Amino acid sequence: MKYLMWLLKAAIFFTLFAFALNNQQVVSVNFFFGTQWQAPLVLVVLATFAVGLAAGILMMMPRWWKKRKTIPHHSPAGNLNENPSSMHHGI
Repeated sequence: MKYLMWLLKAAIFFTLFAFALNNQQVVSVNFFFGTQWQAPLVLVVLATFAVGLAAGILMMMPRWWKKRKTIPHHSPAGNLNENPSSMHHGI
């Protein structure tokens, strides 16, 4: 299974690498008020993906924080403050 995962990762890497090599043409992205950005197509696609990913994470943050506040937190060793006799001592 470990080798299958490495093979899958390598296939994804080489697919993305071939995509990047095939899309090196310079493109122009026109913004408002005549502002223009020229960059290789693969960088424009990567930047668009990164902005979308960041926007999605920022939009989900309030929901994650709200859900995190409603979940009670427990220490990994249990709540030792409630019953001190439950503490195990040993050599």
